[in-house]
Amino acid sequence: MTLTIALDPESTTAPYEQLRAQLSEQARSGALPVGFRLPTVRGLAEELGLAANTVAKAYRALEADGVIETRGRNGTFVAAAGGAAERKAATAARDYAEQARRLGLSRAEALSRAEDAVRAAYGG
Repeated sequence: MTLTIALDPESTTAPYEQLRAQLSEQARSGALPVGFRLPTVRGLAEELGLAANTVAKAYRALEADGVIETRGRNGTFVAAAGGAAERKAATAARDYAEQARRLGLSRAEALSRAEDAVRAAYGG
């Protein structure tokens, strides 16, 4: 199993976000299996020609999302992210629905606002 990352230097998307998105997608799709050991921050930074802080920022975001986990000196591994990601999404959706209701939005208005936000986030 090898890690494949292709960064686009011409992209308007920041390198750390390109890295975060690709690692997240590979972990969620199973291309990187649960328990797969990721390279060290410095090692991946050297391999990709990035600053170590850029890779560290991507790793921190992935850890916050539950996609990877750091086990101290043992390294960084792909976590069982599906469950964690689904729980976080369900919590966010519940919080949004409760807040929309408190603000007096109708169910249709709340759904419309949520659809607009999803469309914006996913680019279309």
